[in-house]
Amino acid sequence: MLTRFLRRASLSVLVLALAGPYAWADEASDVTQLLRAGKSSEALARVDQALTAKPGDPRLRFLKGVVLTEMGKTADAINVFVKLTEDYPELPEPYNNLAVLYAAQNQYDKARAALEMAIRTNPSYATAHENLGDVYARLASQAYSKALQLDASNTAVQPKLALIRELLAPAPKGAAAPAKQPPASAKTASAAAKPAPAAPAASAVAPVPAPAASAAAKTAPAATGSASTAAAPSAAPAPEARAVEAAVRAWATAWASKDLGKYFSAYAPQFETPGKKPRKSWEEERRSRILGKSRIEVRIEDLKVSVDGSKASAQFRQDYRADGLHVTSRKRLDLVKSGDRWLIVRETTGG
Repeated sequence: MLTRFLRRASLSVLVLALAGPYAWADEASDVTQLLRAGKSSEALARVDQALTAKPGDPRLRFLKGVVLTEMGKTADAINVFVKLTEDYPELPEPYNNLAVLYAAQNQYDKARAALEMAIRTNPSYATAHENLGDVYARLASQAYSKALQLDASNTAVQPKLALIRELLAPAPKGAAAPAKQPPASAKTASAAAKPAPAAPAASAVAPVPAPAASAAAKTAPAATGSASTAAAPSAAPAPEARAVEAAVRAWATAWASKDLGKYFSAYAPQFETPGKKPRKSWEEERRSRILGKSRIEVRIEDLKVSVDGSKASAQFRQDYRADGLHVTSRKRLDLVKSGDRWLIVRETTGG
């Protein structure tokens, strides 16, 4: 099966991607141990109990999706990961695990779309790139088989199909393990080290690097409802670069202060919404999420701006805090000049 190749994000990935108390890592470890001991029902009960106190916590919800996957409750796991991608489209791990589940159901087009979203949010997410290659291999196999079915005399298709089938063939028993293995530490941290028989994925991946604690410690917390940015580079930027920087800071301030008028006006009419949703639907989702927080802090650090005519890009480290949630990530904004304003046309997290 194709899922012999596809790899899930381990529990440790999201634990490290979303900075939080050490107690969270202990809880994830306890759930992992329960799964390894075959006590999946107890693991699920443990997660559900934690979710009663923090129903919106993305780490707990991700954890529940992994547990449901291990239990073979694929439909329930898919629902969990789909909702996570809707509520936290900036996180690539739920997209990746969702793709694995789709592939297990032979829904390769859906798997491909989910992996492309994972890569869009984090272009350096190696596991998603590898999984996408495996999905393309299965799609290629289907396409070559169909071509041969329609034209059995096509000799050019036979060797291509044979090559793809060899790639997808199960490894023989006793065969040596591939040379490239995940780090031992990642195997230990993963709940997939001993998957349940019905689980669609077999191995864990190396966790993404944790956000640098030292950088956050150097800067005092931003005031509630405000945005903070790092000091400007010593070299004075060109006028247009300063204008782009000002636009980015104004966008962060509007977000943190929940000024939706200014926040939405920072985006160009041609802004590429996540998942290509209608602009109205995207705005409704953002409005609900922003106004649903009692406090928001947005800190921008290590801001780098480049300008090329009427186009510009801004890359920075974003430190986001809201009601106990703390996410540190790399972000890129692509902007275009409209009149005397710089407006956002694309927003990418990760990398």
